[in-house]
Order: sequence, then C-alpha cells, then structure tokens
Amino acid sequence: MAFADYTSQGPVAVITLKNPPVNALGAGLRAAIADGVQRAANDASIRAIVIVGSGNAFCGGADVSEFGRPAMAASPSLWDLFALIENSPKPVVAAINGLALGGGLELALACHYRISAAAALIGLPEVKLGLLPGAGGTQRLPRLVGVERALNMILSGNPVSARDLAGTDLLDSTADGDMTAAAVAFAQRVVAENMPLKKARDITINPSNAEALLKFSRGAVAPAAKNYPAPLKCIDAVEAAVFKPFDAGMKIEQSIFLELMNTTESKALRHAFFATRAAAKIPDVPGSTPLRPIKSVAVIGAGTMGGGIAMNFANAGIPVTVLETAQAALDKGLATVRKNYENTLKKGRLTQEEFDTRVKMITGTLSYEDIKSADLVIEAVFEDMQVKKQVFEKLDKVAKSGAILASNTSTLDVNKIADFTQRPQDVIGLHFFSPANVSKLLEIVRGAKSAKDVVATSMAVSKQIKKVGVISGVCDGFIGNRMMNAYFRQMELLLDVGALPAQIDKAMEKFGFAMGPFRVSDLAGNDILWYIRKRQYVEYPDRVFSKTPDRICELGRFGQKTGAGWYDYKPGERTAVPSELVDGLVLEESAKLGITRRRISDEEIVQRALYSLINEGARILEEGIALRASDIDVVYLTGYGFPDFRGGPLFYADTVGLPNILRTMREFAKGYQPDAWEPAPLLERLAAEGKTFAGLDSPS
Repeated sequence: MAFADYTSQGPVAVITLKNPPVNALGAGLRAAIADGVQRAANDASIRAIVIVGSGNAFCGGADVSEFGRPAMAASPSLWDLFALIENSPKPVVAAINGLALGGGLELALACHYRISAAAALIGLPEVKLGLLPGAGGTQRLPRLVGVERALNMILSGNPVSARDLAGTDLLDSTADGDMTAAAVAFAQRVVAENMPLKKARDITINPSNAEALLKFSRGAVAPAAKNYPAPLKCIDAVEAAVFKPFDAGMKIEQSIFLELMNTTESKALRHAFFATRAAAKIPDVPGSTPLRPIKSVAVIGAGTMGGGIAMNFANAGIPVTVLETAQAALDKGLATVRKNYENTLKKGRLTQEEFDTRVKMITGTLSYEDIKSADLVIEAVFEDMQVKKQVFEKLDKVAKSGAILASNTSTLDVNKIADFTQRPQDVIGLHFFSPANVSKLLEIVRGAKSAKDVVATSMAVSKQIKKVGVISGVCDGFIGNRMMNAYFRQMELLLDVGALPAQIDKAMEKFGFAMGPFRVSDLAGNDILWYIRKRQYVEYPDRVFSKTPDRICELGRFGQKTGAGWYDYKPGERTAVPSELVDGLVLEESAKLGITRRRISDEEIVQRALYSLINEGARILEEGIALRASDIDVVYLTGYGFPDFRGGPLFYADTVGLPNILRTMREFAKGYQPDAWEPAPLLERLAAEGKTFAGLDSPS
C-alpha cells in the first residue's frame, strides 16, 4: 500500500498523505513522508516541498493503536520525522486542507510555513486520552500562538477553526478552494522571494506574563483534575517551553508523555476510545448491508421518555409525530419538549432559527392513522407487557410494510414483543436512557428474528442522532439494567447488615461515579424499580432481596418527583438530604432479620458494588448477550455514569486482577446472602488461566 503520493509541480514537490480515513501517522505513513522529504532534498530541480492531506483531512494525528507497541518506535518516529522536516534545507509548506489534530497539527508545526483552509479544524486533543501532545505540540504551539491560547487549546483538547487562528504565527495565510494549488503557489513565492526558513523552535517566548498565567492555570485546573494527571502535566510541559531552551523542553515533553502513557487513567481513556468505535461493528452484519431509509419517525407516548426520544430526531432534522391516547397527555408532553428547547435557547446553545425549526419538526396526534407512513416507529409506553402487546398489535395493522417497529423497553422480552406482530423481522429494541435527549447511550436489542438490515439501520440511526449504539441480545434487563439489578440488589442488602444510604452513595461517588445508587434511584423513580422487583419476585422466587426498598415505596417515597425517597428534598430543590425516617426504617429491618449491624468500610462498599457488576457482566458475556467485553464497558461509560478514568467495569476488573476479585468474592460468600456471590463460570475460568477480559476481545 502506498501511504503517500509524491509528485512535482515545477520546482515544488507535493507529498500527498493517503492513509484513510484521516491520514493517521502510523509507521507506514511516517516512512512515506520521510522518503518524500529526502527524495526532494536529493533532487536539484526541487526547490520547495508541500505536504497536503487527501480526502477531508490533513492529518488526524498519531495512530493511537500503535501506542505501547513496537510500531510506535519504528523508524522514523514522530520525533525523528518532525526533526527531518524542520531541518530540511528546502522550505516545507503544510497545506492544511482539513482536519489537523494531535500529531497532525504537530506535523504542520514542524513545517516552515502553514496555509490552511479557512474552515479547517485545528487542535491538540491528547488530554482527552490522558496524554499530552508528545511530538513538540507543547513546545511549538506556545511559540506560535502565545502561551494563553496554547494552554486553552491543549487543556481543553477542543479543536478551533483556522479562522480563529488567522493572524497568529501559526498560519501564514488562509484560503478557500484547491489547497494544493494554493500551497504550491505559496511555495513558489517563498522560493522566488528567497524567504527564510521559519522554525518555531527559534521563537523566544517572553516570560514576563507567563509565570502568573501558569500559576493561575494550575489553580483553575487542579480541582477538576484530581483523577486525571494529564492536565497538570500539560502545564508543566508548557512551562518548560517558556523557561527552557527548545531541546530541553522537548526532552521534558517526551519524558512526561511516556510517563502519562503508562498511567492507568490514560490506558482507561484509550480503551474507551477504541471500545466506542468497536461497538459499532457487528460481526455477522457486513458494513455493506443495505439500509432502510429513515425519513420520518413516530413515537408512541408523549411522556418523559417519549418526548426526549422525539427531540433526538428533531435535532437531526428528521420529522417526528408523537402519538398519545389523550389530548391532555399529548399537550403536556409537547409543552415539556418546547420548554426543554426554550431552556437550551436561553443558554445560547440554540439560535432562534434552530429553535423554531426543531419545534416545528415535532407534531402530535391521537390517531394511529397519522403514523402509518412512518419509516421508524418507537414505542415508549408504560413498562408492562400487556400494554406493549396492545401497542404492537395495533402497529402491526397500521404501519406500512418495511417500517421498523422498535420498543424502548428497558427490561422486557423483545422476542415476545416481536411475536405480537406478523412481522417479527421488523421488530427491534431501541433502549434510550434518561434523559433521552441527553444520554449518549442507545442499547440496540437484537431479537431472535430481527432482520440484519433492521440491525444495521438501527446502528446507523444511532450515529445519525449522535448516540453510541451498542448491540445487546435479549434477556431481562439486557446489558446495562441486568448488571444494574445485581448492583442495586447488593447495595440494598448492605443496608441490612450495617450501611446507610448516604454512606453508600458517598463511597461510590468518591470512587468516581457521577451519583451513588440511592441518589440514582430517587432520580429515576423508586416506583419504577419497585415495579421491576415485583415482576422479579415472581420470575425469580429463590432470589433474596432486601425488604427496605419496598417499605420506602409503600410510604409513597418515589424520589425527587414526590419530594421524598431514600432522601428528603425541599420543595423545588434537588439536593438530597439524608432522611432520619429512612435511616430508622433501615435499622428496623436489620432488627427484624435478627442481624447485629456492623461497621461497613468504604472499601467493602466499592468492592461489593463493582464485583457484583463484574460478575454479572461475565455471565452476560458468556451467554453472548454482549458481543465483546468492551461493549459492556461502553454501556457503563456512556449510560450509567461509570468514571471514564476507570475504563468501565471489565477494564477495571483487569486492572484489579481477576484472581483478586474471585478471592474477595469467596470471602463475601461466607457472610450474608452467599447466593449473590456465586462466581460466573467465565470469571472462574479466566482467573484460573491467568487471562483477562481484554484478552477475549484481542484478535488471536
């Protein structure tokens, strides 16, 4: 494979990067660029060099998959390549035709001149992977755009438009149209005017204001960076650019980069990066599978979930019809949607034109006849199989042939739902998470008879509405809620033996969860979880549950919506205040059970919580409900507030060590309710063989 094309236009050599989709700087492309630069250097007829990207990208950065592998150090390394470019005796012009991120921007920074398409996005996103720009970014960028702007770009990791960088030393000009032609013309002018070889390394930064700025940046970053070492290390590297000679700063940058690359946090963030991309791949559904066109959508139910689901499609420019059974319910639902958009408008995240367009995209109806032409129908009604049955039997009669019929069920059997129709091949689960217009996760529940084009279309739709789609098989609760049921059950059993809700929540939030289990329950609605438990009492009669959650619900304490749940809430506020009444109920239940309460450490809380998730995740993986271990991590990272610097439940399990987890679980099994700690066979096997969950996903 040719990773780059080498051509010449008069005295200008043009090196075109060809490593789709984003021209990542893997070993092959690095070698091809180096060969091109050396070839131009050895050709007396060549007076200047242009480096340009193919497609819509200049260069999307280093090949992250090479990190920690021999290919990363393969000659030429990024450092060697950029030194070769910077030291070229002939001027090198970077033609930034599109995206220039990470190592791609660093490639441009090493060139003597840079011209860019005005709309190109330029940035250094390495901090989002727990890293810093490690090939000169922290040293060259401050010299070219100033310390403050460089810190903002490096610490946020967000790209900026080339238009915003015009006027800095980073860009010599911006242009529209054919960037290769513009760059060649610019290179010819450089030669004709005998312009000097400008090197970023030769620029001296005035340190007079930098010291105070660096101190301020550390103070601003530190509170949010306690679980993320990279941001403060980025500031250290920029400080070296200010106060050290260039070569010394480069050594400091490289040393910090290698240090960060070996941190658990960076490994976790890189795992999440690749896991999210892997989740879109379905082994038995080729990427070439024809998709069903989705030009109109109907949503059954205008409640909180239905309205949120509708907003996703309106935001993507797809018209939505929301169906309800009563005008009052419909009016309330549409009013809530409008209010959500109004809040976004007030915050400046929508223009008035965008607001008007999106509101008009969502219409309401009380008649199934008005949704008969929809390409995709999503049911979002009460979580009861008989209610689902009524909806899908009706849809089977009125929906057009070829329409995808989806259920937003969070726990129920999608195969049974499909069998309520005469077209089970068209039925699939699309499980949105609350709030549906915000949460990134979409569980795509593949029924036994779901057609491959329905599965492929559902995954494509998830991308269209900016969700992370993860395939799940059919079981009670699918991936996320099945594991969460085990987690909640274990946390509730801890109440019986010695813990209190606030202590458990604090321990889990200290670990890194956005919210502890009891705050989550109050937010979601304790009545919803109560309804699920009642069903499980019948379906799993041998499973032991704590009685305290039911007692909470019997008092009508359903959470924030009723002003009381596991916690007390002041009118109009969402601050969770520990409840003396609830704590009293917890103690009463322990006494009823004849249990002498004991002190529960935060460490034990976290272990019981995480190991219950991990054990159930292993069962799900072994049963084939999840396609890969990393899919389970994606579900928890994007839908359940699992801390991203921990990498997800199964990545975390590998970092703890499966034998260590199994040993602790066996200790737990000696205590209260040992049935909860029966190890999953897969977990036992991997631990015995010294293997990991990650190893299951790795190519053999």
